[in-house]
Amino acid sequence: MDFNISTPQLLKLIYSVTALFLLLAARYLILRQVEKKDYAQLYRWKKNKAYALSFFLLIVLGVIWIEGVRYLSTYFGLLSAGIAIAMRDLITNFAGWLFIIWRKPFTVGDRIQIGDQSGDVIDVRIFQFSVMEIGNWVEHEQSTGRIIHIPNQFVFQKPQANYTLGFNYIWNEIPVLITFESDWQKAKKILTDITENHAVNLTAKAEKEIKESAKKFMIKLPILKPIVYTSTRESGILLTIRYLCEPRNRRGSAHVIWEEILTEFSHHTDIDFAYPTTRFYDNPTEGKRKTDKVN
Repeated sequence: MDFNISTPQLLKLIYSVTALFLLLAARYLILRQVEKKDYAQLYRWKKNKAYALSFFLLIVLGVIWIEGVRYLSTYFGLLSAGIAIAMRDLITNFAGWLFIIWRKPFTVGDRIQIGDQSGDVIDVRIFQFSVMEIGNWVEHEQSTGRIIHIPNQFVFQKPQANYTLGFNYIWNEIPVLITFESDWQKAKKILTDITENHAVNLTAKAEKEIKESAKKFMIKLPILKPIVYTSTRESGILLTIRYLCEPRNRRGSAHVIWEEILTEFSHHTDIDFAYPTTRFYDNPTEGKRKTDKVN
C-alpha cells in the first residue's frame, strides 16, 4: 500500500512523534518527583502541567509543520483559536470579573444568592469570587462557616439575588397556629402589638431607603407596616406575622418575637397553640343540637 508520503513530510512526522514522546517523558519525570507530596498538590501539578505541556506542544508542532515566516500569521491565528477553545472557561471567568467590576451586581460585603448558593461576598478575584455560606443545613440563613468559591462565569449563567443592593431589608414571616377554640381576635391583637414594637423605628428608615432605590429601579412603594394575616388549617387558625427585618438579623428578630409571643400567650387561658390532634365530637356536652342517628 502506497501512502505517497514525501521525505520532508516523513521527517516532520518523526519530529512530531519525538516531540510528543519527550514531552510525555518530561511530564512523567516531573510527576514522579511530586508523588511524595499530598494529593491536593499532586492534583494541582497534574492540571497545571497538562495546560503548560499542551501549550508547548502546540508551539513545537507549529514550528515543525509551518513552512516559512509568511505563514506565521495563519499559524498564530489558528493557535489563538485553539487556545480560546481550550481555555474558554478561564476567558469566560475573566469576562465575568470585568462584568462584576463594571456593572457591580454585587460587591464585597453584600449578601447574595446565585443559583443554589447563598452567602456573604468576602472576596472577588479575576477568575472566581468567594462567599461565606449561609443556610443549607442551618436554619434562617445563618452562616455555616464554609467558604464557597464560585466561578465568575456564573454571573452570566445563573439567576442572582442581592439582599442588600438598593434596599437593605427583606420581608420575614412567622406562622403562629392556634386552636379553633382560642380567641383568635385577641391573639391577633397581641401579635400585631408585639411586631409593631420591633418594627416601628425600622419602617420610617426602610421607607426612606426604598424611595432612594426607586430612583435606580422600577420599584413601587409597598405597604411597609407589619401585618398579621389570618387563615385556617386542618389543626387550627393560622396567624402569619409579616414584617421587615435586616437580612442578617432574620433569626435574631424571629427569636425575640417568638419569646414575647410565648410569654404573652402564657398569660391568657383562652389562647392555645394548635398541633395535629384527633378530636371527638359530643354535641349535647358542647351545648349543640343532638344529631339524629342514621339507620
